[in-house]
Amino acid sequence: MTKKLALVGSILAALVVSTGAVFSHGDVQPQEIKTDGLDKLGDEWKNENPYRGNETAIKIGASGYNQNCARCHGLEVISGGLAPDLRYLEKGKEGDEWFKERVTHGAIINGVTKMPVFAGVLSQEGLWAIRSFLESKHIDN
Repeated sequence: MTKKLALVGSILAALVVSTGAVFSHGDVQPQEIKTDGLDKLGDEWKNENPYRGNETAIKIGASGYNQNCARCHGLEVISGGLAPDLRYLEKGKEGDEWFKERVTHGAIINGVTKMPVFAGVLSQEGLWAIRSFLESKHIDN
């Protein structure tokens, strides 16, 4: 009887811990990105990164990335496999197009949200600053 209770207790404990891990990812609130020092971009989304190479944007983007992206894409943009390794995202206009598409529309694969929509939640300035940071970490394929 004691062995059965111990087994049931162990199973319940494992279920509680694993359930917490599953739900904890979905409850994270995006953190505001302070963009002081960057030119305002207006409401219309730019097609190319207006802050490319801007050291202020890279610094702001590093903070914004760590607060909003690292939990899936990895610290220092080194993915652990949960989400794409953004160090390999193309530089320039082609990479900007992919980035803009993902942050403005998100990604749903097989009915599962793999990337949430960040446009309207985080500012265009903050998101392009993150893109600037990503380009500073770029690795050629």
